[in-house]
Amino acid sequence: MHPLERLLNLVALLLNARRPLTFEEIRRVIPAYRQGDGAAAKRMFERDKETLKEIGVPIDLAPTDAWEVEQGYRIPKDRYYLPEVEFTPDEVWALFVAAHAPGHEWEGDEAAVAFQKLSTGTDTNVLAAMAERTPAPGIDASGPHLGAIADALARRRAIRFRYKPTQGKPGQRDVDPFALVFRSGNWYLVGSDRSRGEIRSFRLSRLASPVKDVGPAEPPPEGFDAAGHLQSGPWGLGRPAERARVALSPKVAWWALAGAPGATVTRAGRDGWVEADLPASETGAFAAWVMQFGPDARVLSPRSIRRQVEARLEALAGAG
Repeated sequence: MHPLERLLNLVALLLNARRPLTFEEIRRVIPAYRQGDGAAAKRMFERDKETLKEIGVPIDLAPTDAWEVEQGYRIPKDRYYLPEVEFTPDEVWALFVAAHAPGHEWEGDEAAVAFQKLSTGTDTNVLAAMAERTPAPGIDASGPHLGAIADALARRRAIRFRYKPTQGKPGQRDVDPFALVFRSGNWYLVGSDRSRGEIRSFRLSRLASPVKDVGPAEPPPEGFDAAGHLQSGPWGLGRPAERARVALSPKVAWWALAGAPGATVTRAGRDGWVEADLPASETGAFAAWVMQFGPDARVLSPRSIRRQVEARLEALAGAG
């Protein structure tokens, strides 16, 4: 038996025993102590006991019966288990503000990660406790939706709401919620959009209706990375939908590509112009990114994105 398994068995036995157990009783239950040499078995037990004490496991010696004839070992539950941690609404709010102070990002920051852990697996969802608070400067608590979605996540419930996207018409969404992510001053829900059959992100401030419970939700896929679905780049926020080929002049190529994660140079001309393949999307964000370079950038493909940039340029020319 591996020493770690032996230690775990000993902890489980002494923690669940109704009364203190003598070494002979422990020896009968745990096979590792049943070796022929009783003295060697007792020495092994004493070493294990000291190891557990060194890592903070309390093992007491107490009478096995009311007459105190024999002494036995036990682990008192009140000293083994950590007490429940409870926070008042004001304390929760203070933790949240500290974790999301301006200049800090949700992922990776120690305070934010600590707050995220505190908000998971508690009897009272701490995100729900914030729902009615007034937002602190630089923090978007997303009105009444944050608490409702946090509650749905905790209870693994699917939700329905009306959503206003940045482009297109508002519509109803049925979502299996996977995670809440705080990014750049806003809360986002990441989950499986049932009607589209894919994982999407939803900015909570764009919800146009109350959140409705529509039954049990599917769990996130194994290895799911919520933050990965909120990447940012020239395509905007979220996972890039496609790739585009863009030509860039030598004046802007070096710093344009530095701000485009996942870009690769596919061709370099003698005149210094380069062609690059980079993540893109049919959004205003990507069109605006290309247009900021003026005549030093041209979309070569796909045609849909090139047309979108041309349409925006024509609209600007007409407005002038």
